[in-house]
Amino acid sequence: MANKTAEKTVTVEQIGSPIRRPAIQRQTLIGLGLNKMHRRSTLEDTPSVRGMIRAVQHLVRIVDEK
Repeated sequence: MANKTAEKTVTVEQIGSPIRRPAIQRQTLIGLGLNKMHRRSTLEDTPSVRGMIRAVQHLVRIVDEK
């Protein structure tokens, strides 16, 4: 059985402001661990996280994928 210790991660950085954006987009940024410009957050690379990134792709950028 495969060992799950080497989980894949993705690092995202906030590059856009949530001002004048729908509340759901602000909440998605908070869910990603971002709330201020140029903050970075390293998250587990799962389909749900990828969906959150896709929902606010105009406000974030992927810095690193491992």
